[in-house]
Amino acid sequence: MLTHQGLRRHLGAALVLACGLGTGGLAQAIEYRSVAAPAILYDAPSEKGKRLFIVAPGTPVEVVVTLDKWIKVRDPGGSITWIERRALAAKRTVQVTAPRAAVRRQASESAPLAFEASKDVVLELTDAPTEGWAKVRHTDGAVGYVRVTEVWGL
Repeated sequence: MLTHQGLRRHLGAALVLACGLGTGGLAQAIEYRSVAAPAILYDAPSEKGKRLFIVAPGTPVEVVVTLDKWIKVRDPGGSITWIERRALAAKRTVQVTAPRAAVRRQASESAPLAFEASKDVVLELTDAPTEGWAKVRHTDGAVGYVRVTEVWGL
């Protein structure tokens, strides 16, 4: 049985680890990748695993765990599955989560509209996000800035 002082020590250690202080103060960044071509998502890191569904090319996924040939990912809907490493591209994309995202010509609410993108549209990320905006490119070539709160994959 833990004493009050022992419990405080355990909670303090847990807090240090949760804040990333146990690893030199560096919190691990979330990594996103994009699906290169239509790919099968599995329930286990093996081709013998259950095939769950096929994911569309360009779909951004969050990397959860990396093994040799397999990567455990979270998709925009929140499902956690496994995908073969070779199915992922270096190119980054984001997926619109807002009903309609206004993509502006500059990173400003007052900037003219470049285009609008509907929910679930995938856009190529062309620059790292800054000050709440991400520079993106539509498949038709249109370029602009979208609010980071209106997309998933950053």
